[in-house]
Amino acid sequence: MFQCLTGSSCMRLFQDNRATWCFAFLFSGYVLYLVFGAVVFSLVELPYEDQLRAELRALKQRFLRDHDCVSDRQLERFLERALEASNYGVSVLNNASANWNWDFTSALFFASTVLSTTGYGHTVPLSDGGKAFCIIYSILGIPFTLLFLTAVVQRIMVYITRKPVSYIHTRWGISKSLVSVVHAALLAVITLSCFFFIPAIVFSALEEEWNFLESFYFCFISLSTIGLGDYVPGEGYNQRFRELYKLAITLYLLLGLIAMLVVLETFCELQQMKKLRKMFYLKKEKAEDRLTIIDHEHLSFSSVTDQASSLEQKNDPYINGSAQANDSSTVVNHNPMIR
Repeated sequence: MFQCLTGSSCMRLFQDNRATWCFAFLFSGYVLYLVFGAVVFSLVELPYEDQLRAELRALKQRFLRDHDCVSDRQLERFLERALEASNYGVSVLNNASANWNWDFTSALFFASTVLSTTGYGHTVPLSDGGKAFCIIYSILGIPFTLLFLTAVVQRIMVYITRKPVSYIHTRWGISKSLVSVVHAALLAVITLSCFFFIPAIVFSALEEEWNFLESFYFCFISLSTIGLGDYVPGEGYNQRFRELYKLAITLYLLLGLIAMLVVLETFCELQQMKKLRKMFYLKKEKAEDRLTIIDHEHLSFSSVTDQASSLEQKNDPYINGSAQANDSSTVVNHNPMIR
């Protein structure tokens, strides 16, 4: 008996606070997913980091041993300066001296990565004026970019998603939910082929040091706006048609970002996704509607009360009698034939 009461009370408590409990489970799952990713990345990458550190340390010791005229302090100072310049996109290597980071096409590529919040980090402003302008440019440009992308995606959705789904549903009488799911899956496959697999093949052919996995990795990191910056196209030595190549990459990133947003918006419009989101959202309290309803109820109650009082006055014999007496007296007083 006690277990039954306890179970029913727990179920009632869960039903009354369903959204809160679902959000708590979602939060716990997200934290566990973060911890899981940190553990896997640490286990996979830490051995390679230790190996690279050991190789660099051995290479430094060999260089100092072969060049007695160079002290450890001088070498450290040179390496610090070289790494600092490398963080700003300037390399001391001879094969990188021919590539300029701030010509027009490179600057256009940098502006597109800033406004799309990709931010590879391979090229950053050097001067204080450039840093200040980047702040102001981003503050105005990122909301402008979001507005532009929202407007473009909204127009594309009409012709890519809503009209085809509505046409198939009306023409063949197939369930709209089923048509939407199949259409979203087909759109995802087409986007994956046109903006991930095919560009990965192209990048692996144009970039000499990239294989297919690294090219696909660059496409995903770029179009998901993660932008780690470990792989940036067009930075190789003696890159042919570098300006045109950079311009084509800028166009590819913009179109790919729009395609990704269209796919995400298509999946968000599925009924299954809407039901899933509602599990974690709080119910909106329509205070204004309630006030409006109360006002209407008050007005209707007042009108009903007024009508009821008027009916009571009409049906009350005393009131009617006095009213008739007053009316008759008025008539008598105004009739000149009656003395």
